[in-house]
Amino acid sequence: MNIKYSFIGSRVLSFAIVFLLSVMIGHAQKNARSPENKKLYAEILHMDSVLFNAFNTRDLNTMKNVFGTNLELYQDNDGVKDYTQTMKDFGSMFARDYVLTRTLVPGSMEVYPIKNFGAIQTGSHEFSHVENGKPEKGVFKFVHIWKKDGTEWKLTRVITFDH
Repeated sequence: MNIKYSFIGSRVLSFAIVFLLSVMIGHAQKNARSPENKKLYAEILHMDSVLFNAFNTRDLNTMKNVFGTNLELYQDNDGVKDYTQTMKDFGSMFARDYVLTRTLVPGSMEVYPIKNFGAIQTGSHEFSHVENGKPEKGVFKFVHIWKKDGTEWKLTRVITFDH
């Protein structure tokens, strides 16, 4: 009798665990795609567009103002860079013959508040350019940490990966 009870009990426990995990995962995915704070989401979406409109038009001065001077940029295939090196790299990139453009992958952006600091932005973006007459594209993942000082947003940490 104990063997039968133990088998039934373990099946019920397994079912309960699977059910709870599926509910938790579904809830997390729902919340990740529908931001609780629509104002924060809109602000970060706006800052993303300011930053990458400047990138796409090679406007280094605007980019210098969007990034915090305490920037740390982490890239899986290029290492870690600070503000000075990052601005120097953007300047060199903007001097190239081809124009690299960035597009936020629709539906990929998520925004989460950081209490008393700012926000976490995650998503995927596509970079493209024409090389040797052929379009080249790549989609990569990113994490941005935005700091809000008064009414001003600064991008202080960047993690870009999956290159």
